[in-house]
Amino acid sequence: MGTALQKTIQQLRSENREYFQIALSVDCVIFGFDENELKVLLIKSDLEEFNDQWSLLGDLVSPDENLDSASYRVLKERTGLDDVYLEQVYTFGDVNRHPAGRVITTAWYSLINVKDHQLDLAHNELHWHPVTEITTLAFDHKKILDTCLKQLQSKIDEHPIVFNLLPEKFSLRELQSLYESILGTKLDRRNFRKKFFLMDWLIDVNELEQDVPHRPGKLYRFNAARFSNGKVKLEEAVH
Repeated sequence: MGTALQKTIQQLRSENREYFQIALSVDCVIFGFDENELKVLLIKSDLEEFNDQWSLLGDLVSPDENLDSASYRVLKERTGLDDVYLEQVYTFGDVNRHPAGRVITTAWYSLINVKDHQLDLAHNELHWHPVTEITTLAFDHKKILDTCLKQLQSKIDEHPIVFNLLPEKFSLRELQSLYESILGTKLDRRNFRKKFFLMDWLIDVNELEQDVPHRPGKLYRFNAARFSNGKVKLEEAVH
């Protein structure tokens, strides 16, 4: 870097010192589907201002770290996973959103198959919470959660991202329950099934459910070849 450029940068920092005192962070809304409910992974806040309150999983972005890298790092550190669906949603920058100072955060949501990925929740007081039961969160995290949920709701009719929340094989009953939990409404059974068969998103695996308290239904899997010719992962196919 040339001497002239270095002096220009130093002068800029000196004249606009307050602009270089803003922190960046990422917050991850980690959705999972379990017991016929859409859930989000939360952690107890360690700040005195939010004593005994739950918050989303997040962290500050290091000076040498990209936003994408930071979001995947948070997921990896908290869940041990690095191959899950992750999508950037919105940036939140209200002046007083963080008690420590000016912190601007970018929110992401992630979709995790809870049944196939048993997370270690014994540390840091991590816990899955039904989305419908959450009324308050630390910081502005309830606003972030609501924003990410609306983004998810807006995409599920045209993009097959919800299959990231399901095991490899699932029933139509389970699929409809997932959609209903995301949309927060009951769906007509006949119309729902007709829609999916017309879209050709499902493949019948010629198996039935096992050990269920109701009449066993057929099992299906996602038709990945419909979007990716079978060459890329589901989360890559929808971008």
